Amino acid sequence: MTEPTSPFQIAAFRHIWLSRFCAVVATTGMVVILGYQIYDVARSDYAMSIVDASFLLGLLGLAQFVPYALLSPVSGVFADRFDRRRIALFATLLDLLIAAALTYVTAVGTHSLPVLFALAAAHGAARVFLGPSLSAMVPNVVPAPLMPRAIAISSTAWQFGSLIGPTVAGLLFAALAWSPHALATVLLGLSAVSLLTIGPVPQAASDRETHPIRQYIEGFRFLRRNRFLLGCVTLDLFAVLMGGATALLPVFARDILHVGSEGLGLMRAMPGAGAAVVAFVLSWKPIEREVGTKMLVGVGAYGLATVGFGLSTNFVFSLGCLAALGAADMVSVYIRSALEQLSTPDEMRGRVGAISGLFISASNELGEMQSGTAAALLHSAVAAVVFGGVGAILVTIAWAFIFPELKNARTFAPQYREKEQAP
Repeated sequence: MTEPTSPFQIAAFRHIWLSRFCAVVATTGMVVILGYQIYDVARSDYAMSIVDASFLLGLLGLAQFVPYALLSPVSGVFADRFDRRRIALFATLLDLLIAAALTYVTAVGTHSLPVLFALAAAHGAARVFLGPSLSAMVPNVVPAPLMPRAIAISSTAWQFGSLIGPTVAGLLFAALAWSPHALATVLLGLSAVSLLTIGPVPQAASDRETHPIRQYIEGFRFLRRNRFLLGCVTLDLFAVLMGGATALLPVFARDILHVGSEGLGLMRAMPGAGAAVVAFVLSWKPIEREVGTKMLVGVGAYGLATVGFGLSTNFVFSLGCLAALGAADMVSVYIRSALEQLSTPDEMRGRVGAISGLFISASNELGEMQSGTAAALLHSAVAAVVFGGVGAILVTIAWAFIFPELKNARTFAPQYREKEQAP
């Protein structure tokens, strides 16, 4: 049989890509509208000030992170012990129920703050199972030589979905408030169907005798012993934790740039637009040399674009900064994802993926919490965003010195050694 020359020649990979794309369009649109609803309800129904409502956007991130953190040990072990396809299907169906519930409460007008926060927390619980399962499946169906291209192509599903989801959701919400959540319900159904079409996915046998908590701890030990992987995941954690501007986009849309939910959808989509362009280029011409240095440069550029967005008072320039932010982030995410997947043994990928996902969730959701808290303390959303962007730049500089293994990574060759896997 002829060896495939492109990941898209592999049927299972195509189904994984389609499932991811539909889920990303659904959930990014759903979460953006959820944030806007919370901010708008707080301002309109609860008569909160801009500062207090901004703080609620930080709490929204915390509400999604807490269940993610609590369930992360379970999800990683499950992804190594059981059928990853079925776990991903379970998580997708759970998110479908959440989208259906949001459709209902928005349509009947019962979307109070407690209800919206409860559904946000449930979404965080669903997400914790989906990420490790889907990401760990890709190396099981794609040969190692095609993995860098497969990761770039997988990223296009995320980035194009992130572009389409918020834009369409913002437009639909302006026309009919419950319609973006209804669309999310349908798309998550399509995502589940795509997963059902994938046959059994081979994966390395996992130790089922060891207690699940101990297995999860082994994943942490593996990362701690491997300074290279530890540097990769913590760089993303602290840089994005500082530079999480997206949490405050509803503030900029409603009260600073005055562009409403339509403008919010467009702003939320622009990081995906910039990232999608880069992902498309990388799927055609992957990065091959000086990968560690380019990852660090990407994170630093992400922080610089965040500062530009925070200082902007022009809607068009703000969109450009958000696109640049997404493009820079895509470079770092692409390199980090490939290095993590290729430097982790298959029997550990679920756990390491769950830990990495926990760190990413901490950077995203706790970054939203940091942004909301900073906006409240500084009494300015603008100051909070600029502060975060400068922080991301400083973290990148620090990590270049603390983890020289990162800048010394020349190619995507596996960066772990056998002695690092010893108990």
